[in-house]
Amino acid sequence: MNPRSLRVLVPLLALTQSCTSAPVRPTTAEAPREAGVSEYILAKDITVRRIAPGVWMHTTLSDEDFGLVPANGLIVEDGGGSLLVDTGWNQRQAEQLADWAANTLGKPVRAAVATHFHDDRTAGIPVLSARGIPVHGLEDTVRLSKERGKPVPTHAFTEVATLGPLELFFPGAGHAPDNIVVVHRDSQVMFGGCFVKDAAAKDLGNLGDAVVSAWPASLERVQTRYPDTRIIVPGHGAPGGPELLGHTRALLR
Repeated sequence: MNPRSLRVLVPLLALTQSCTSAPVRPTTAEAPREAGVSEYILAKDITVRRIAPGVWMHTTLSDEDFGLVPANGLIVEDGGGSLLVDTGWNQRQAEQLADWAANTLGKPVRAAVATHFHDDRTAGIPVLSARGIPVHGLEDTVRLSKERGKPVPTHAFTEVATLGPLELFFPGAGHAPDNIVVVHRDSQVMFGGCFVKDAAAKDLGNLGDAVVSAWPASLERVQTRYPDTRIIVPGHGAPGGPELLGHTRALLR
């Protein structure tokens, strides 16, 4: 596929991934949440969609050399607040996501997670830090962010941590040396991030920081630890079920 075709195809895929039958209603971050609305368009490059009770998937777009690239994250309701998993591609997107959580969802972001050190996970950290929102990351994510000149999470953990209704787990290296998965146990939703490929993926994507030899064993640890997972949200592309772990394993083979 030539770059021009990809430029057209990728945004179309990003905009047609919703499987909900509820109406899609554009909104601003200041508009109150409407009962029954499960998808919000915050800007031309930011969409938020409910995928389970109390769990919202945010998708942000970045205009790369080869076209628009969507990246996913989560906003998870937690009592009177919410938790942000990954920040979007830039500070403006992070700001609009935080504003939406506070003003539309009515649940201000009280903490955030960066699932590895790449830009689509960490670029919005300065906005969150300026608002006094702690950002959690694996110790290796903190280290790699500092070494690569990326925004740095403010709170570090090793291997496993609990953040409200979320479990943060480092299964081992894969897409990156520091990739983690985030699991909402109440709904059995897993955010696999770039560690897990979507069903439409034909290859493993960006391998610039990957540890391909360790990836299969890391996938096994995830599958063993979370056998009841219902929904998996990859870092890019449409959500799926546990079969996404098998698909990623097949791509590795």
